[in-house]
Amino acid sequence: MIKHLFFACFAALFTMTSSAQFRVEVSGVGLTQVPIAVVAFRGDDAAPQKMSRIILSDLERSGQFRGVDTASFVADETVRPEVSVWRQTGVDALVAGSISRLVDGRYDVRLRLWDVVRGQDLGGQSFAVPPEDLRLVAHRLADFVYEKLTGDKGVFSTRLAYVTKAGNNYNLWVADADGENAQSALNSPEPIISPAWAPNGSQLAYVSFESRKPVIFVHDVATGKRKLIANFKGSNSAPAWSPDGKTLAVTLSRDGGSQLYLMDSGGGEPQRLAPSNSIDTEPAFTADGRSLYFVSDRGGSPQIYRVALPAGNPERVTFASSYNISPSLSQDGKWMAYISRVNGAFKLHLMDLSNGAITELTDTVSDESPSFSPNGRMVIYATQVQGREALMTTTLDGKVKARLAGANGDIREPDWGPLQK
Repeated sequence: MIKHLFFACFAALFTMTSSAQFRVEVSGVGLTQVPIAVVAFRGDDAAPQKMSRIILSDLERSGQFRGVDTASFVADETVRPEVSVWRQTGVDALVAGSISRLVDGRYDVRLRLWDVVRGQDLGGQSFAVPPEDLRLVAHRLADFVYEKLTGDKGVFSTRLAYVTKAGNNYNLWVADADGENAQSALNSPEPIISPAWAPNGSQLAYVSFESRKPVIFVHDVATGKRKLIANFKGSNSAPAWSPDGKTLAVTLSRDGGSQLYLMDSGGGEPQRLAPSNSIDTEPAFTADGRSLYFVSDRGGSPQIYRVALPAGNPERVTFASSYNISPSLSQDGKWMAYISRVNGAFKLHLMDLSNGAITELTDTVSDESPSFSPNGRMVIYATQVQGREALMTTTLDGKVKARLAGANGDIREPDWGPLQK
């Protein structure tokens, strides 16, 4: 029965149409959001990108910040703000800056951050970049503000991978963390599924059906060059990278049934892991590389298990439902996001791995493919909203969500890339 269910999940991936451009819709209110003012940058109106708008959108999407209206205020990074005036608006932090075109065609971008409560200058950043890099700079500036005010690394300059289908055409996209600036990594008339970022952020592993069966490639994002890693007899699927990038965990049916194997990320002979007579799939390494989580029907229904490497005994992790799949682990080792079927609905859940406590994060019914942000503060997943496919991000308490919706909807298989070096 589980095989048919897995195949049904895979089949659902192949019925989508999409656009590469997104709109971001933030909903919900967090319990401890910082009220922040991001004043329109001097020069924003004449610039190719509205820097202040991108920065504020990033911060609000994180769930940690609440934007405050700044329409009546004018400032840039050179002006010390009247903190008493800003305090009256309820603002705790203020971002101001400027953007101007240089004689060589590049843009000079500057930002300054202020702690309004304490009246302190928290520092600034500046960049000189070509027009095509302005969105990346805005995301990096948002990362700077986020880290200064929260103490955690910002993830706005990271990248997403996701898959779309238009007609009989499939696309693997690489985009900014807000879904914008999408670039096609692979275009194919056959399905593409399960993209997975390498820890170095320069490669993607994925499953392609271009050989009329599932095979695994490793793809260099910058050059477009790729290497066929697994094309063994039967199905080759569900690639997952080890933290050091040297090993891939994969699901192969070469020896009968779907089983887990470890293999060199550059290719070679796979080594079977935890042999069983069941279907074992969807591997996910822990951040220390010492264990592997995976999905198996060895107990009679799909559940998530954990096995110590290289040859431990699998232990069951999920018990609260008869159907639990798609484990994703936070980098700090504290959390596991996964999909659980509840009264016929497929919903995103979060487990505290220290005590097994479970939180249901969504009110949607067709959630799939969770992936943690590299700082562990958000989860991206695919779902349906009002009958349309979309990518959503959520905070770990489920209080603040952002919808990354394409103009034509229908996008799937998100994977959140690592922090940029």
